[in-house]
Amino acid sequence: MVWLESLSSHWLWLGLGLLLAIAEVAIPGVFLIWLAGAAIATGVIAWLMPLGMPLEVLVFAVLAVVSVFIGRNYLRNNPIVAADPLMNDRGGRAVGETVVVAQVIEGGQGKVKLGDSEWLAKGPDAEPGTRMKVTAHEGGILVVEHLH
Repeated sequence: MVWLESLSSHWLWLGLGLLLAIAEVAIPGVFLIWLAGAAIATGVIAWLMPLGMPLEVLVFAVLAVVSVFIGRNYLRNNPIVAADPLMNDRGGRAVGETVVVAQVIEGGQGKVKLGDSEWLAKGPDAEPGTRMKVTAHEGGILVVEHLH
């Protein structure tokens, strides 16, 4: 490990920051990016004024705590809003759609056709071919009512 001893510590911090940033991209969680920022800042500080490894570790620790705290507060005050909150909620996307009864709805349960799929449905009794409106969903079951 002679090469490690000859390597300036600022390159170690910058490399650690880069690895943490790559890890954040590979495993998103909005946490490692703050540590990456602290490591890169420590690398820049170590480059500008060599402090020795023990003091650099202390600087990194302080910057990590401060950056995580600032990041947490920023995200709490500026929450990330999904562009399409129903992207992975097929039942939620169906609310408001018109469906056709595929299998008689009797006793409050049956099947409806939405697009090219059949869904379990809850609602008032209806015969196959009846057009109904989706008003809600309960997991994979659509709640339907007669069109008005």
